[in-house]
Amino acid sequence: MSSRFTLTIPLLVLLSVACNPSREDPVVQVSTSDPALHTRWNATLASPSALAGAVQMRGSATMQAGADGTTTVLTIELSNASPGGVHPWAAHRGQCGSGMDGGVLGTRDAYTPVTIGSDGLATATTTIQMHTPVTGSYFIAVRASQANWETIVACGNLAPPTR
Repeated sequence: MSSRFTLTIPLLVLLSVACNPSREDPVVQVSTSDPALHTRWNATLASPSALAGAVQMRGSATMQAGADGTTTVLTIELSNASPGGVHPWAAHRGQCGSGMDGGVLGTRDAYTPVTIGSDGLATATTTIQMHTPVTGSYFIAVRASQANWETIVACGNLAPPTR
């Protein structure tokens, strides 16, 4: 009986500590640092598989409403690109891949070509005069050069905002 008693006391102490209603757990904190999270379209950019071994560009892109609500802001960030390269880019209707291009969003001249830095990185932003879409299929295409507009060196489908 004494062994049962010696096991009961530690068990009661453990239960009283575990079930203590005055115990304070850390409060869950929600970050509001990115208010545009649920209003922004996002894409991951990559070089097409046909260019494997020649170009392995990577990056990301976003599309979101401008501050006035009547414009759309598009941003791309590229990495692993050839230093000094100058690449035209644009958002399009449709999906990456041949035969899926429904045309440039806005006008082609609204997109200033992105210039790759000596570290292989680049960022570009443009604002186009149109309301940000709420449905549809869109993608970002990065071209080889102004002279070689047909060759896409990086592409990514824009995923709609999560709700």
